Amino acid sequence: MADKTIDIRGEFCPYTFVKSKLAIEDLESGQVLEVIVDHAPAIENVPRSMEAEGHKILEVKETGKGVWRILIEKA
Repeated sequence: MADKTIDIRGEFCPYTFVKSKLAIEDLESGQVLEVIVDHAPAIENVPRSMEAEGHKILEVKETGKGVWRILIEKA
């Protein structure tokens, strides 16, 4: 489903957003970025910041103990 995946486990805010923003810049409009995080504040901060940039959050889901997947569609 994702066109690109970045695994940024071990990173903390604001680096989680910065790395997500840099990764989505490489995609075309309508493509999907999958972001894997393990920093709990990132599951709120990354989606909120990406929506503020105009992108669409498709999913925020816990995939394992303390690991989340965020799917973002590029605007």
